[in-house]
Amino acid sequence: MPAAGAWNASKSGRKLISWNVLALFCVGLGLIEGCSIGPKYTKPIVQTPPSYKEMGNWKPAEPSDAARKDNWWEVFNDPELNSLEEKLTVSNQTLRVAQDRFLEARAQLKFTRAGQFPLVTAGGSADRIRQSSNRPLRGVTSPSNYADYFLSADVSYEADVWGRVRKTVEASRAEAQASAADMETVRLSLHAELALDYFTLRGLDAQKTLFDSTVTAFEKALELTQNRFQGGLASKEDVEQAATILEQTRAQDIDITATRDQFEHAVAVLVGVPASTFTLPPAPLTILPPAIPPGQPSELLERRPDIAAAERRVEEANAQVGLARIAYFPLITLSGVGGFESGQFTSWLSGPSALWSVGASAAETIFDAGRRRAISDQAKAAYDSTVASYQAAVLTAFQQVEDSLSDLRVLDEEAKTQDAAVAAAQRSLDQSVNRYKGGLETYLTVITAQSLALENQRTAVNLLTRRMTSSVLLVKALGGGWDISKLHPVD
Repeated sequence: MPAAGAWNASKSGRKLISWNVLALFCVGLGLIEGCSIGPKYTKPIVQTPPSYKEMGNWKPAEPSDAARKDNWWEVFNDPELNSLEEKLTVSNQTLRVAQDRFLEARAQLKFTRAGQFPLVTAGGSADRIRQSSNRPLRGVTSPSNYADYFLSADVSYEADVWGRVRKTVEASRAEAQASAADMETVRLSLHAELALDYFTLRGLDAQKTLFDSTVTAFEKALELTQNRFQGGLASKEDVEQAATILEQTRAQDIDITATRDQFEHAVAVLVGVPASTFTLPPAPLTILPPAIPPGQPSELLERRPDIAAAERRVEEANAQVGLARIAYFPLITLSGVGGFESGQFTSWLSGPSALWSVGASAAETIFDAGRRRAISDQAKAAYDSTVASYQAAVLTAFQQVEDSLSDLRVLDEEAKTQDAAVAAAQRSLDQSVNRYKGGLETYLTVITAQSLALENQRTAVNLLTRRMTSSVLLVKALGGGWDISKLHPVD
């Protein structure tokens, strides 16, 4: 009976201890929601214009517009471009770097979020110890040869009374979201760069076709002049002039090939293949730029990933201001230890071998020579800087849209005028050749007309290339097919 009574008392004691430990931790957990130090985050206000100044005759944006889709490049209806863009998504190394940085930021968020939970460690040991019989202050009954079996679990928890852990998680989450937006910015920039290089290359292909046909025409003109010289109808000077313009045109033709090679190599890098093994067959640029509705200016704030990244970093900086203020308050930690210790293995895990301790600690810095104030001032300055960066990103976004709209409007008008100039230059060339054949003009007049016609045709090709690249830049300025709802989840 005494043994049974002792066991019941021990059991009741353990229950009381367990309830005390649980109560202490519940009190600590209850304090977590007590208060939170630091400013509450509010999104910075930016000035949004009611409409784009360069809207002109652009129609309002519709959800079905191809430029608003993820694969925005399909709006150009070029299968070769579509294939290259898909390869970029899979194989571009710069995009992989951005993806890895996002994964790194997300892992950091998981690490900081772990601070919201207790840290539990467990350990055990089994030792056989023999102490010296001649050691000082050795008791008569103190054994010199004994065993020690020890098993324990430690629990420590930072009571987030002031919100330090929550602010840290808030900052990490905002940084992870900003990193996700950075990744989308890189993705958009790379896809746009590929489209720009592709259309520039196709423009060079169109120029190469133009120069090839011009070289053929100049070869025939030289042959005609040589025949006229042999017939006494033209001078040796006419022959030399015809040969000169032919060779000049051939040199320009060759130079286009060198420039095209550089853009082909750039495309190879973007799609993740060695330039030495990549070939893009020539195909002259013949398509016209599609109509790309810009939508409303207010939508731009939700469609640009770089703006989203800047805004997320404002919230991160706001959390850092809160962390700097929390540093003025004590750090409160709850801890508990429980386990078993015995000198005999058979009684190791029995009730009398149990041990425990619970407690709480608080640490506060009394004097730091202004370190916390300096950190707080630094955090406030960093916050103001991120707000300014966010507002600058918004202004830059509106500028880029306006620039692209202006370019497309002006280039469209210029292209119409240039088409008329090409037609006029061709008529002038035809008349000059006919008058030269009739002996009414010198060959210098023909050369002048030939050069003028070639220059106007080349200008027309350049204008078409610029219109295509400006269309790409407009899509990029509008954020492609991205919007804030597609921000990669970080939880």
